[in-house]
Amino acid sequence: MKALLPAVAAGAAAAALAVSGCGTSSGASPAKTITVTVTPSAAATTPASSTPTTPAATSPAGAGTAACLSRYLHGSTGLTQGAAGSQYVVLQFKNLDNVPCTLYGFPGVAQATGTPLTDVGQPSTESPTTARELVTLQPGGYANATLQIVQAANYPAAKCQPQTVHWLAVIPPNQRVPLFIPFTSAACKGQVKLLTVTAVRPGDGG
Repeated sequence: MKALLPAVAAGAAAAALAVSGCGTSSGASPAKTITVTVTPSAAATTPASSTPTTPAATSPAGAGTAACLSRYLHGSTGLTQGAAGSQYVVLQFKNLDNVPCTLYGFPGVAQATGTPLTDVGQPSTESPTTARELVTLQPGGYANATLQIVQAANYPAAKCQPQTVHWLAVIPPNQRVPLFIPFTSAACKGQVKLLTVTAVRPGDGG
């Protein structure tokens, strides 16, 4: 038993030397630390766009054809008839140009008189009974809209302030320059609204 103790002690000392040898010795180079910089790809670093995608064009088919300009249109009245305290007047637009053009929406209408011509009363309102429709006018072709003129006599004179006028100032859809069409009617100089107009339709309105 006494012989084993020195052997155990010697073994322990050897093990301690072995563990000590695993440490960094004065002649060994220290381990190097390598820093790796990872650059994310552009797709990963670019945030999703906050701008919504522009939807497909909602303009009606055939919108590539230019709009009809006032200077290339001739305005006239067609069929006129009375019913239920109103006059209904067909407004006609003729394409005087040598290329097709389009009309889309509602014309603006006012009664006018004087020299120079001056609007009298309130301008037209859009009829809720008709929807916008793209109308292509070939050279010499027609489009039309129907104007309702409520009789001024339906209103008290003090409120209407009636006046006889001899013209209609008609602005084609999406234009600013009016076409002056001769037409005699009674207007109200007051705040009474007499005029309602439909959207344009193909043809001369018969």
